[in-house]
Amino acid sequence: MATVTGMQQVLVNLTVNARDAMPGRGRLVIRTANASRPGHGGRYVRITVEDSGAGIPPEVLPKIFEPFFTTKPVGEGTGLGLATVYGIVKQREGWVDVESAPGRGATFHVYLPAA
Repeated sequence: MATVTGMQQVLVNLTVNARDAMPGRGRLVIRTANASRPGHGGRYVRITVEDSGAGIPPEVLPKIFEPFFTTKPVGEGTGLGLATVYGIVKQREGWVDVESAPGRGATFHVYLPAA
């Protein structure tokens, strides 16, 4: 089961990244749902964080969960936000799916085993 502090950290990191991807204005949506995933069995809770930001280029997408990877200028990002999200979710036997394209924002789906 995920701890309250861990879930707070996941949500804070995803929403801060969304905010940073939408300088000025944008749309941020957070949804929850019960879910299942083919091939994984069991019941899951899905937390979706969607933004209308700049989107993630395809060549960057495979690197976003790597520790210290950032696209922000020096001094503006540590590259630990998404690595922390990944670590917390993985530790709880969950996973994260990401949908994104340049100019189309990003959608992060966090799956955690249902309690």
